[in-house]
This record gives sequence, structure tokens and C-alpha cells, in this order.
Amino acid sequence: MSFAQKSELQVHIRSHTGERPFKCSQCPKSFARAACLRAHIRLHTGERPYQCSHCPKSFIQKSNLDTHLRTHTVDRSDHQCSYCSKSFMKSSDLQAHICIHTGEHPYKCSFCSKAFIHNSSLKRHTLSHTGQELSSLPDA
Repeated sequence: MSFAQKSELQVHIRSHTGERPFKCSQCPKSFARAACLRAHIRLHTGERPYQCSHCPKSFIQKSNLDTHLRTHTVDRSDHQCSYCSKSFMKSSDLQAHICIHTGEHPYKCSFCSKAFIHNSSLKRHTLSHTGQELSSLPDA
């Protein structure tokens, strides 16, 4: 693996060491990347610099705006529920929706008998057992 800039290598190394040198001055959170800290600080300030050109919505991160912009252009018929005809932008959203109809809860807690439709709900629930912060869980 090679990196174009030394800073990219440093960030990659942090993914192995867990080092998070960029600390929020308003809460206990810390980050491996300065850009992640800047985006996080916007949660505290309320700044939403990325404005949709099609509607009044604005976003903290450009990637969130980019995802949102697809709502104005994507053909949702590719991801339509066969039970109720509701349509979705992403297949993952459709799959989670179908669980409402089927009653399936594919994400099972390894500590107790609870199960969830969304993996994010399981991760949040797991905190009640482990006391970990959500950001320390895999894929949080």
C-alpha cells in the first residue's frame, strides 16, 4: 500500500493504533482526522454549510448533501416494496422496510434475547450491556 502524502500514511497508521489526536473542546469525543473533528464541531455550533440547490435542506457534511441530492434524481422504482409498493432510494432501506412486513429482526443481541431490524439499533442497544461509546464499536 502506498500513499501520495505523508499525512495520508499517518491517518492510515492511526486506524491500526487507535490514536485520536483531534479532540473536541466541547465534549469528550476525539478523532483520527482533523476533518472529522471539524464536521463534529458543527453538531455543537449548528452550522450546516452544505445547502441543497433543489430544496431548503442543508447538511453538516458534503457527503450527506451528495446522498440527499440523489433523492431529487434517483428512480426509486428499482427499490419498490412488493408488499405495499412503497419505494426507496437504497436497497438497504428497502430490505429494512420489508422486515416490517415479515416481522423479521435479523440483528440479534449476543447478550440477551432482543433482536432488531437495523444493525445501528443493535449497536446502540449493545451499549446497555457493555458501557462502550458508540464510536468505539465496529462500523459505528
